[in-house]
Amino acid sequence: MERLQQIKRRAIIKTGKFLTRTVDRILAAQSLIGDAPAFDPAQFDWVRILEQNYEPIRREAEQLLKERALIPAFHEVSPDQKRISKGDHWKTHILYGFGRRIETNCRRCPETARVLEQIPDMMTAWFSIIDPGYHIPPHRGPSKSFVVCHLGLIIPRERDKCYLRVADRKLHWEEGKCFVFDDTFDHEVRNDTDETRVVLLVHVARPMKPLGQWVSRAMLALIKASPYFKDGVRNMRKWEDRYAAALKRMENQPVATDA
Repeated sequence: MERLQQIKRRAIIKTGKFLTRTVDRILAAQSLIGDAPAFDPAQFDWVRILEQNYEPIRREAEQLLKERALIPAFHEVSPDQKRISKGDHWKTHILYGFGRRIETNCRRCPETARVLEQIPDMMTAWFSIIDPGYHIPPHRGPSKSFVVCHLGLIIPRERDKCYLRVADRKLHWEEGKCFVFDDTFDHEVRNDTDETRVVLLVHVARPMKPLGQWVSRAMLALIKASPYFKDGVRNMRKWEDRYAAALKRMENQPVATDA
């Protein structure tokens, strides 16, 4: 029975990938910002909102690093990411997933959640934490319905050894600055340093002509109906409960006092 479910799942994913690539050709033609691997951040008014609030967002990221053991690896939330997320080296503190607010996580990062609520058509957002020496292999995102923004928060000093390659371009993070790209292009991440890299990753709806907006809404509905999304929601709920229980234990620990 389990093997049958795995075969069915693989078939759904394979069909879904074919469908998304076909739809992406339509969305590329409907895009109001073109179809480049990366974009000028100045094209997007909401980038200023993120950059102007860099300091409070970074402070919350620093606090999360102290609770690193409570944060799931990417593949522990989304099993489909096992090919690119190995071991415990890529942590994801998810705040929003395709429009769904993760309440426990947002309460831990209230300032970041407040900033995200100001971004029109924001779909997904999480803190992405990558260990020293880790490499995320080449892969592609699910849809051209949105663009991806990274706000640099904690960036290794050897910036030339820590980068995102998208198509034929290398994008280097800078603390307090954003870059925006299309993750349906082949891309990978390298952190060939001895320091941790932390960014706030945000998916925002791509500006589209009317037909593109309609197709994007239909595509998003299909994604939400897929195992890719449903498994992620189910796993995230488990981590929410585990996270909340761990935090409650921490809060209830007696405070040491001098004799």
